[in-house]
Amino acid sequence: MKDHTTEYARLVLSGKRLAGRTEKLACKRHIDDMHRKGFPYIFDVKEAEKHIKIANTLTIGEGTEKRPLVTRGFQNFIIGSIFGWRKKRSKERRYREAYVQMGRQNGKSFIAGELCNDFATFSGYHNGNVFCTATKMDQAKIVWKEVKKFIYSDNDLKQLYKVKDYVSSILSLVTGNEIKAIGRDTTSADGFRSILAVIDEYHAHASDQMYKLMLDGQIKVDSALTIAITTAGFNLNGPCYQQYQFCKKVLEGVIKKETLFIYIAEMDEDDDIWQPKNWAKANPLILWQDDTTLDKSMMARMAEKAIDAKEKGGADLVNFQTKSLNTWVTYTGGSLIDLKAWKMCESDLTIADMAGHDCYLGIDLSSGGDLTSIALLFAIPDDNVYIWSKSYMPELRLAEHQKTDEAPYGEWAKHGLITLTSGMYGIKTDYKAIIADLKQLIDDYHLNIVGCGYDAHNASAFLGDLEDVLNCDLTEVKQSARSLNDTTKDFQLSVEARQVRYDKHNDLLTWSVVNAIISAPNSFGEIKVDKMTQTERIDPIDAIIDAWKIWFLLKDDNKGDGEAALDMWLGITDKKEGENA
Repeated sequence: MKDHTTEYARLVLSGKRLAGRTEKLACKRHIDDMHRKGFPYIFDVKEAEKHIKIANTLTIGEGTEKRPLVTRGFQNFIIGSIFGWRKKRSKERRYREAYVQMGRQNGKSFIAGELCNDFATFSGYHNGNVFCTATKMDQAKIVWKEVKKFIYSDNDLKQLYKVKDYVSSILSLVTGNEIKAIGRDTTSADGFRSILAVIDEYHAHASDQMYKLMLDGQIKVDSALTIAITTAGFNLNGPCYQQYQFCKKVLEGVIKKETLFIYIAEMDEDDDIWQPKNWAKANPLILWQDDTTLDKSMMARMAEKAIDAKEKGGADLVNFQTKSLNTWVTYTGGSLIDLKAWKMCESDLTIADMAGHDCYLGIDLSSGGDLTSIALLFAIPDDNVYIWSKSYMPELRLAEHQKTDEAPYGEWAKHGLITLTSGMYGIKTDYKAIIADLKQLIDDYHLNIVGCGYDAHNASAFLGDLEDVLNCDLTEVKQSARSLNDTTKDFQLSVEARQVRYDKHNDLLTWSVVNAIISAPNSFGEIKVDKMTQTERIDPIDAIIDAWKIWFLLKDDNKGDGEAALDMWLGITDKKEGENA
């Protein structure tokens, strides 16, 4: 039997089809999962093909004449993945959530409409709800109307439904399932369960309230799905951008969420946005049915938009990048570290391999009961650096932070990447437990800590005990762009040059790297590490930067950097400027 889903994944991975790294990772995830030993899910080719076939029985009625729908490769991949993956010992589908992001005018509403038709009449579920949702009722009706167009374009399909325009409802006469359009400006979704919820243009949602409302309503429904379908947006503080970032971490293997399907069509970070062939990475419909030939007419229309954007700049440029190229345009300088370069630095080295060595300690203390991290930096042969980190969290704050941060802290704690502390009633940061753990670490591995850098925030109660453990100077590291600019850039360049090594099993550290971005430059063009939201923890990276600062100033006896070192030890860095941290 032909397997369109896997066939497309292999085509993408072969390089014969233009695709960005994110789409390649989605395809690699599919292939890898098919061969995972002990994996609780299997890919049911027969089921996937059944639903791809259902999609191809639809008729497109929009235009000068009706024509049969023929799905493209990427659409087969999305539909086949959603319906094909199921539990090994039951018919319950694997994916309960899906995130689909691509450029404007690439058939997002078609995919949503096709899924509504399929779930409503061909899922085997009876007397349930299918919700088409958006921030406003008018937007929610776009997907709903897509289903209506499919119905009115096919006389056979028309016999299966009863359309009620006046209440935005379509009733399946086969199953009794009802397709409803619901805007965020209505309350009609409260208390209803659904088998499918489509969150259209998720980027426009100011909060995740609608998404969670839909998801919570499906808790007791087997094989239900909540799918967000969107282009990139302008709100980098909104729930869609957070979900996009989360999905990227899942694809990179930093976080595991087996029940979330992801398809993101986007250009790579270093792609030239004015190179036409790169547009296909964010606009999969640019490629014809064979998935290798470019659609010249669509390319020409994209080129017209590109000319306007390039000439006018400003809002036109941002709109072109965001909507046509499906790019979340950040003004902060982008990611701190290129993840591909970071992956090249992973190693089998552990802290045990560093026994008896000199090292530099960095400490990032939390406020209240958040994540606290320590980091050790070791200079190793061939001008390389080994970095090691560990974090701490009050045990009674674990469940709270797992929910707010959407991070597997409990799993990381099992693997020793986080120590859950019970002192201070398990609610506040237990500094004494951290000190005791650090002392044990030094004793176990006979470490000689040459210097220690710390963020002064929340450090006053910590320093006295720390001095009793360490036989070195403790140096405050000012958390400003002026203080950290050179250190941050040196860390970046060292990773790019593959001079950094870290334990490849430290998923918490890699998660922190993914979260870390570059701050907007100050008036002198200086930068530091930052994060996009409060729940995107970068504490291990902050601790590494503190350690790197000390090592950076002390290495090679500070050749050529004596004045900066003097400023450092006297603790006067940045006081002259009084700039923001």
